[in-house]
Amino acid sequence: MNGTLPPQRDAHTTHNRPISSITWVDLTFRRHRVEQWIRFGHSCREQVIDRQRRRVGFASGAVFACVRWAGNEHGTVAARLVILRAVFRTEPFQTVGFVHPGAEILLQLDGWPKAKRALEVIDGIEALGIDPTAVAPDHWRHVHNRLTAGQAPSVYSSARHAAWLARRGIWP
Repeated sequence: MNGTLPPQRDAHTTHNRPISSITWVDLTFRRHRVEQWIRFGHSCREQVIDRQRRRVGFASGAVFACVRWAGNEHGTVAARLVILRAVFRTEPFQTVGFVHPGAEILLQLDGWPKAKRALEVIDGIEALGIDPTAVAPDHWRHVHNRLTAGQAPSVYSSARHAAWLARRGIWP
């Protein structure tokens, strides 16, 4: 489902950023039952609801990854890795159950084998000294498509990252 927020101003502001321009992610942690965590990303807000739940806010344009895992006494029931970009108020977005109001989905993988492989890709990017939030969005889409098809994704290199930074510098 896609949606667009109406362009309006919100009078409530904190830290010079309107509350309505923040993308909120609901996280739950019940050991060995439901575990949700942010794998990478730079949040600008955090609200602790109780010992097991919290909300993390990301500024518009921020890229972040969230891992969701659920299990029971027999093992893993569900696993999902999503890489999202928080949208600006005037941009279209996709709705995701635990993200409010929604975000642009760059990668979404279901099942522990695919999620684990994507986590290894993230680890490889970090081993190069590159912040995963600065990686080209096209690369995350590529990783999504390749892993969904059961193929190995191309390696993200320092040269490719430099090309992305140069392209971003001349083409917003």
